[in-house]
Amino acid sequence: MTKRTREFQSIQELMKNVIEENKLKKGLNQVSIADAWKNLMGNGVANYTEKVTLQNNTLIVKLNSSVLREELGHGKEKIIKMLNEEMGQKVIERIMLC
Repeated sequence: MTKRTREFQSIQELMKNVIEENKLKKGLNQVSIADAWKNLMGNGVANYTEKVTLQNNTLIVKLNSSVLREELGHGKEKIIKMLNEEMGQKVIERIMLC
């Protein structure tokens, strides 16, 4: 824990400090990226998505439709760009569709 100071800090700054001190960023990114996938891809794709995980800047998406997997495979770069914009930082460098 950091030493208590008499300076006022915003809630945003406090939360950022707590996340950094407790090394929670990786877990928060994992939860946020799954939510971003559902929001950006919509219900149609979300219904065929079994699992979304983030490992070392690689997004691994398990789909139960080979046709959808093929369709999404053609737009990987666009998907990466959209998800990184949604996250507000560069979290994903590549996507694996399984």
